[in-house]
Amino acid sequence: GRIPSDRGYREYVDSLMTVDQLTEAEREDICKRIDTTIFEASDLLKNASAALSETTGLVSLVMTPRLAGSSLLQLKILMIEPGKALVVMVLSAGVVKDKVVRIPNFLTPEQLKEISDSVEKSLNGKPLDEITLVTLATSIKETKIPDSLLNQVLYETYTAIKQADKLDVFLEGEHNMLKLPDFSELKRAQSLLGTLSHDGMVAGYVNEIEKEKTGGDDTYMIRIGQEIALEGLEDCSFITTTYKIGDTISGNIGVIGPKRMDYSKVISQIDFVRYKINEQIKNING
Repeated sequence: GRIPSDRGYREYVDSLMTVDQLTEAEREDICKRIDTTIFEASDLLKNASAALSETTGLVSLVMTPRLAGSSLLQLKILMIEPGKALVVMVLSAGVVKDKVVRIPNFLTPEQLKEISDSVEKSLNGKPLDEITLVTLATSIKETKIPDSLLNQVLYETYTAIKQADKLDVFLEGEHNMLKLPDFSELKRAQSLLGTLSHDGMVAGYVNEIEKEKTGGDDTYMIRIGQEIALEGLEDCSFITTTYKIGDTISGNIGVIGPKRMDYSKVISQIDFVRYKINEQIKNING
């Protein structure tokens, strides 16, 4: 009846655990929770994170793909009002990114469209990590718009493209942890929620442990208790793995819960949600 140590849990997940198979009813329940009518990848991932949290009763985490190697399929710069425009980018990973930018007040909608068309034509199909200020400047050198108007649009568009690679993190179910006796102590609960509120910190940690992965895409990274290098998660376990978009683009999916969680069941739930993400993203990308 004694609570196992971190080493005891580690021995179990490494040597004794066998992964459960979900029942047909459990798979159907997850499918109902993931809206398959979604046509934008970020909405799908947010939806999947909510479904995973509801299914496990724990904290779920889904990170958007690393998009540096993703290609630019479309780019539009749309006038909102004088001095302000919206840069909209469609990427090969099925992700749409947008950013409001400042533009010269005297730039006309017609001039902005000319710039937008030139950039899109030149950069179509080019990976984000290969787009530089030089390539962007080259794309608009044929326009007859004065440099005084071009330069600001050029810089703002470049910034928008580079920020498209920013990771978004969908954390769901933090309140679930407060229902568990493991976090009934106020100080322990405050420490946990304080860390989870900094999703950038959690994303950075996932990136770090992802670099340690030695197996293939199906490998699960399990960190238990003191193995987690984040203050506030000392009484938790962290399970993460990857989902795929095509052959080269991947993101992360996982669950944070108490060390006594049902590892076998949780891994099978993560695995099925990951399968649904991969399946639906194929449909989005057509």
